[in-house]
Amino acid sequence: MLALRELGKGFGTTAPRPLFSDVALTLSAGECVAIMGESGVGKSTLLNCIAGLEPVDHGSIRLDGVELTELDDDAFARLRRHRYGFVFQAFHVLPHLTVMQNVALPLWLLDRPNREARQRATAMLARVGLAGRGGDWPRHLSGGELQRVAIARALVHEPALVLADEPTGNLDPQRAGEILDLLLDCIRSAGASGIIVTHSRTAAARTDRILRLTADGLDAEALAR
Repeated sequence: MLALRELGKGFGTTAPRPLFSDVALTLSAGECVAIMGESGVGKSTLLNCIAGLEPVDHGSIRLDGVELTELDDDAFARLRRHRYGFVFQAFHVLPHLTVMQNVALPLWLLDRPNREARQRATAMLARVGLAGRGGDWPRHLSGGELQRVAIARALVHEPALVLADEPTGNLDPQRAGEILDLLLDCIRSAGASGIIVTHSRTAAARTDRILRLTADGLDAEALAR
């Protein structure tokens, strides 16, 4: 599904300093991995590179056999719209849209018929435990409920790859566990792949593999659970 090879990224302009290099990862359909590492090592930057939001300095990113580093910005944007789903720590649920409209948004951006988008959004809300809440405004939802909306929105268009950056960072431990279990279950049942950046070992232990990002790449060995 996803293959990274010799991926490297630095920062700075006059004399770029390496952030990470030689990142290698192979991810299968239905597999979810956690990426951990020290603050500032580039975990979020790595997600941005995989998503085409930041350029890499060298290396290969292949999704379903397509070499992403060779795509121009417009082509990558089209692919990202179809094949990626995103879940963020801060939810990024749009306050001026209802819950159902937030979830349907990826389908509308793909020019799906309005009736289909609403039906699929309603079904996805039921899948994440928010049946009957489609007409609510985000301001009426708790943090855990907002993250459920974000999960539904990330998966409603059936992406191949879901990228989650500290998806439970704003939740209490009990709620965080429930939300992460829901996210992983949705990803696996959809046959997608998932990469979750987290500082929580408890959260990471729920994934199929735990990897540590360092300046020299991703550790091939899973961390002690």
